[in-house]
Amino acid sequence: MAKKLRSPEPKTARISESTVRRLSLYLRLLQEAESGGQETISSEELADRSGTTAAQVRKDLSVFGSFGKRGLGYSVPELLREIREILGLNRRWKVALVGAGKIGSALVEYRNFQLRGFDIVAVFDSDPAKIGRRWGSQVVLDDATMERVLAEREIEIAIVAVPAEAAQSVVDRLVASGVSAILNFAPVRLRVPDDVALRNVDLVVEMEGLAFALNRKAS
Repeated sequence: MAKKLRSPEPKTARISESTVRRLSLYLRLLQEAESGGQETISSEELADRSGTTAAQVRKDLSVFGSFGKRGLGYSVPELLREIREILGLNRRWKVALVGAGKIGSALVEYRNFQLRGFDIVAVFDSDPAKIGRRWGSQVVLDDATMERVLAEREIEIAIVAVPAEAAQSVVDRLVASGVSAILNFAPVRLRVPDDVALRNVDLVVEMEGLAFALNRKAS
């Protein structure tokens, strides 16, 4: 018998980034379980598949409310629904991409964005050679039109994939236009107001982390 889930009610306004990352991983694992026809799953099984502990799984979920009695297992479809709601994936999000370069091209072609509910509805660049080109279902727009398009299309999330020297000015314009969440690929530390969510993806730092791990293993 599956655990009966209750509506998630966060116990604190401050949830750690590591908890959110694990929730995303649990979501993927639950989707795999559902696609395989599995109806229930235990915290031990989720822990084994995600590389953590059953206690950590239970702790992560308990932050958002009571999830039923111990030892009965979670209903896969119900837990999927709850985690989607917690992560804000029970709706579609309009996303703008600023920077029509190689990273931007790869992101536009990344099908999982749309599958997860993230629709890139505008692409901007300042290069006249790129403006007007078709990228998938979008045409690259002149970044001079960014403020107007962001407002017209009610865009809430932006991906910044521009050179480091241009990133802060781009982010300032996005924030002034009402964008409240930004994923930054530029290799620079950015300043945003406290009420704007900012995530940084620095590929060089990640590669250096891998090099460090290999170097430690070899020593």
